[in-house]
Amino acid sequence: MKGVKMSLINSIGSSFLLYNTVVALYLVAGILYFLFLISHKKEMGQMASTVTFSGWVVNTAALVGRGIADHHAPWSNLYETLFLFSWASILGYMIMEMKYKVRVAGAFVLTLVLFAVGAAKLLPYRYQMVEPLNPALNSYWLKIHVFTMFMSYAAFGISASLALIYLLKKRSESRGTTGWILKEFPNTDALDDMTYKAVMVGFPLLTLGVIFGAMWAYEAWGGYWSWDPKETWSLITWFVYAAYLHARMTRGLRGSPSAWFSIGGFVSVVFLYWGVSFIIPGLHAYAA
Repeated sequence: MKGVKMSLINSIGSSFLLYNTVVALYLVAGILYFLFLISHKKEMGQMASTVTFSGWVVNTAALVGRGIADHHAPWSNLYETLFLFSWASILGYMIMEMKYKVRVAGAFVLTLVLFAVGAAKLLPYRYQMVEPLNPALNSYWLKIHVFTMFMSYAAFGISASLALIYLLKKRSESRGTTGWILKEFPNTDALDDMTYKAVMVGFPLLTLGVIFGAMWAYEAWGGYWSWDPKETWSLITWFVYAAYLHARMTRGLRGSPSAWFSIGGFVSVVFLYWGVSFIIPGLHAYAA
């Protein structure tokens, strides 16, 4: 029994060490991306990408280590889900960087990720500790519900980052200047298209996440939908992105309105994740 307890303590300690390493690597990567924006040196960009990938590998190991310590999927509380969001965001960004060669977006995506992991490390210690699961959380549907939702959050975060880059680039072009930094950014048409494609990835994942959440609710509470504040806001967020895609496909939504729509959608996601859990009491309150 004593050996098992020591093994658990070592697993928890290792997971904290790995998470601290993740924060350090992402911080270095973010700095390198900004230096790449300023210097335009290809070698600096390559270093940033290498450090980012290294951080993602350690992030993966941290999630696995936390799962071993928890004896369940390592995304059952606020601390863990913030690192799941960072993991999914970096994964999505690396795929985008390889496919579209948009290394300049790394500075913006890494800034978003650093906010997430920084918030995790600033949480009170009691929120960071490994604890037994609430019986309602001990469900297969929970695992796939939370994982799918956070993959969608990551896609929407990347979309909002690209939308912000679009607005900066568009403003610069409207003034007739490109600037030393902004000239490295892709053209506005490419940015607009990538913003849209990121939403196209996130929306089906959000849809599946809501469905899986309904299955979990039925298993935990005996009903698929109870109009809990978290459920209600997830539906509102779903309608926001559904409206975005509808306007894009039928009304030709493009340019700055499209960018602002994407940013507004991500604000809804942030409120769904943070605001509802802390401000409005409900069945999801224990998730904090």
